[in-house]
Amino acid sequence: MEQMKLYPTIGVCGLDCGLCPRYYTKGSSRCPGCCGPDFLNKHPSCSFITCCVKKKGFETCGECSGFPCSKFKSDKEYQQLEQSSSYPPYKKVMSNLNFIRENGVKKFIEQQQQRMRLLEIMLEKFDEGRSRSFFCKAAAFLDVTSLQSSLNKATQKIKTDKIKQTDVKMKTKTLKTILSEIASKEGVELVTKKANK
Repeated sequence: MEQMKLYPTIGVCGLDCGLCPRYYTKGSSRCPGCCGPDFLNKHPSCSFITCCVKKKGFETCGECSGFPCSKFKSDKEYQQLEQSSSYPPYKKVMSNLNFIRENGVKKFIEQQQQRMRLLEIMLEKFDEGRSRSFFCKAAAFLDVTSLQSSLNKATQKIKTDKIKQTDVKMKTKTLKTILSEIASKEGVELVTKKANK
């Protein structure tokens, strides 16, 4: 089946598919992004896709003159949704779509690709195998300059502290500490808090 969307890394509904842990999963549980290869077999029905892509021919709802329609919650409601470690943050849905409405999808994709490139470096060089969700959230929430600066600081600290390139655990800890400090200053939560039972 031919690809329905040009940019599967941004969800029709505004989710940052290209910054989601499932997008970087290997194997059959990998999500191909919104309308990416084999998407309809994994997600056979989506009312956003039916309306936006199939009926109107848009990439995202942010391009529609009717946005935001009744399918959307308010931004306040998205901010209050409990975060999941396996999906991209809903907190960015409205800001992503509003950015697309004001600047166009191509401009959004350019910025998202910068985030994805930095995320891929984090996953390739700093992930000990258990920090993918943390790095994905950092890539989604922190600004691009902060992400680049964090990678630079971590790389420098690893050299200064003579941490071996093979010591992925220490490399992970180093970068996560730097990202957490920046996130804390910006009021961003990178670790999903467990609910008290």
